[in-house]
Amino acid sequence: MKFLKILLLFITLQVSAQQGGMWIPSLLEGMNEQEMTDLGSKLTAKDIYDVNNSSLKDAIGHFNGGCTSEIISPKGLVLTNHHCGFGQIQSHSSLENDYLKDGFWAMNLEEELPNPGLYIEFIVRIEDVTTQVLNGVTEDMTEKEKQSLISKNSNTFEATVKKEAWEDTKIKSFYKGNQYFLFVTERFNDIRLVGAPPTSIGKFGSDTDNWVFPRHTGDFSMFRIYANKDNRPAEYSKDNVPYTPKHFLPISLDGVEEGDFTMIFGFPGTTDEYLPAVAIEQITTEYNPSNIAIREAALKVIDANMKSSDEIRIKYASKQARIANAWKKWIGENLGIEKSNAIQERREFEATFTKALKEQGLEDKYGNILPEFDVLYENFEEVNIKRRNFIEVFLVTNELMNMTFRAYQFEQAVAQNPESFDKAKASMEGTLTGIHKDYDVNVDKGVFENVMPFYSKNIDASIYDQTALTNIVTALELFQGTPEEVIKNLNNDPAYVYAKPMIEEFYNTINPEFQAKNEPITALQTEYMTALMEVLPNARYYPDANSTLRVTYGQVRGYSPRDAVYYSPVSYLDGVIEKYIPGDYEFDVPQKLIELYESKNYGPYADANGKVPVCFLGTNHTTGGNSGSPAIDAYGNLVGLNFDRVWEGTMSDMYYDPEICRNIMVDLRYVLFIVDNYAGAKHLIDEMTLVHPKKKEQSKAKGKKKK
Repeated sequence: MKFLKILLLFITLQVSAQQGGMWIPSLLEGMNEQEMTDLGSKLTAKDIYDVNNSSLKDAIGHFNGGCTSEIISPKGLVLTNHHCGFGQIQSHSSLENDYLKDGFWAMNLEEELPNPGLYIEFIVRIEDVTTQVLNGVTEDMTEKEKQSLISKNSNTFEATVKKEAWEDTKIKSFYKGNQYFLFVTERFNDIRLVGAPPTSIGKFGSDTDNWVFPRHTGDFSMFRIYANKDNRPAEYSKDNVPYTPKHFLPISLDGVEEGDFTMIFGFPGTTDEYLPAVAIEQITTEYNPSNIAIREAALKVIDANMKSSDEIRIKYASKQARIANAWKKWIGENLGIEKSNAIQERREFEATFTKALKEQGLEDKYGNILPEFDVLYENFEEVNIKRRNFIEVFLVTNELMNMTFRAYQFEQAVAQNPESFDKAKASMEGTLTGIHKDYDVNVDKGVFENVMPFYSKNIDASIYDQTALTNIVTALELFQGTPEEVIKNLNNDPAYVYAKPMIEEFYNTINPEFQAKNEPITALQTEYMTALMEVLPNARYYPDANSTLRVTYGQVRGYSPRDAVYYSPVSYLDGVIEKYIPGDYEFDVPQKLIELYESKNYGPYADANGKVPVCFLGTNHTTGGNSGSPAIDAYGNLVGLNFDRVWEGTMSDMYYDPEICRNIMVDLRYVLFIVDNYAGAKHLIDEMTLVHPKKKEQSKAKGKKKK
């Protein structure tokens, strides 16, 4: 097919060193390898990705499907963010053992805590299967016909893939359906909690500092992978042993300075770098503001209650963080789009595209694309916002509405297949138990009263006093009896009666309309991607993130977020003490950390100026899913742990601007300082390989001069 030839042409293009982009690690030879070298890297493409030999990719794991992690010892010790392991830390916490407040450190293997359901997945190999997946697909097919054949081809090919018994496969789309890759993976399911600092370190600054710099957050936690006696993936067992990895990352004690090469290796979630200007404008002026308002209303209630009760703080810690994270990110995204003039920049790019169409005589073929986008997005706006508002109210912020939503799914499953009753009931009971583990009815009622007005004029908070769903005992009783009795009881419950018409509207009207109007947009986006690479072949293209393994490279750099303000790229422990507010839930500092600071007991973890670095900035192009990704230096060593972006740079999901887009990383020297000097977990330090690559390089240079 023609777009395959175009894509191959694009891959062979050579361009000067640039930053931005999330690149497929198996395709780094050539352009990307040269760019990395120009930025200071000493690594080859094979150092990063090699199927036949151990390489950096073997140390990078997809942490529970949503974050990234990396192996840092020959005994399967894993590092990720504190916020990535937050749910596991919370699940082990109680008023008696408050690991959120006090931290947790296993002093031997026997003390490491299992985490049912937690997994880490590694990439064994990546293969381009575009030809096989698109076999028989033609341009005159409808979008449904194309997707049906693509799905069939993918399933057929996956069945033929040679792999080990414990390995799995998945095929993912790239460049809006213009290219496809097969990923062979292996998943480890016995993952145990090893260590986590208190939230006063791991979440220092909380919502106030979230998405901003200077940052002083020790956002890390440690786990360990266990395998069976053959070093293969296995379910949890006391007989399992620490995993021996194919590769683990040495840790540099030399730190970073401005201009140093940095590579982020991980599993970025989703980006939309090739949206038309009309879509970016709609997102920032209509879509984001409505969702920001709903989450802000929920957070007002949750935050106030968490400050008043330790019990509620523990229950709602993970949920509050999840809600607040996207809320503040969307605000920053809008600020960044405005500051970078992204919408106008995209319009100018589209004008260049349109001009090139005329010059190349391709108006008849592709001239319809941009005008069609205008029409499609105008028709899409209302239902897109309505659907997302439903999700925010019923699935994200309010637990009672979430329970009614799950109950509706239960009722529909039983109605469609009465024989599934027992299975559906067990699933529903598990859902209810999970929700009620971290549930407070008064908090949830306050959230309901604050968020429901954004979705419906029908506000009836009295359902909280009448429903069986707000108490776990009566909620479970609601699902006892025959299928007929359970459905009858459910439809007599006041909360369910209240919510059911809105849920039915979502399933019967809103979601079908959303799908119908989104489908042609998706198809047109695929055509647009094809057109861009044909019409403007010398432009820089990289595949959108889709939760697959990627490399993004850049340098340590400060930035200027506004006039007369410049942020140096490194923050220090001094800043933690400067921000310290005794007893404050965001800026309190553990007494022991204060004592270490006052005594300057920093061990080998201070820099040349005698200060302990905490965080640093880079120009790496990251997004959600890169949380926990290793920041790797020019020599392949671990120097940082990615966990955030600067506020204005969050718009990089749609528009990357190298002037203001920065990722934020924890300096590994701060991580080691906390593990060693603060926690006293020296046995974990002893597992690691600590190196001095810069000193080694300097020593080599001196030796050459003497000769």
